[in-house]
Amino acid sequence: MLSLSVHQRYFIFRTPADMRKGFDGLSGLVRDHLKQNPLSGDVFVFLSRRRNQIKLLCWEGDGFILFSKRLEKGTFELPEGNESKINVDVLSCLLQGLKLRSIHKRKRYIHAA
Repeated sequence: MLSLSVHQRYFIFRTPADMRKGFDGLSGLVRDHLKQNPLSGDVFVFLSRRRNQIKLLCWEGDGFILFSKRLEKGTFELPEGNESKINVDVLSCLLQGLKLRSIHKRKRYIHAA
């Protein structure tokens, strides 16, 4: 069961990834291209060239979790910009197939600790 939390960080690999890659290949992309530690507990998101497949890689303390989804019709939308870090709301909308450009968040108070 996939559980998304505001307490985790999410990074998207903006270059199309080879969906044949498994745990080791994807963690290598995290280390070499995103310059992040794949054992950090952060979630790393990969899209295929045609953007009809997505993989999420996460370390859970004693092993990797790999979530994979292939769409039978349609594509996943790549978030705009060049940032690799995305928030949980963007990832949730991406997985649900919502158009990211049409989403407008209402203003909320954010406590800066």
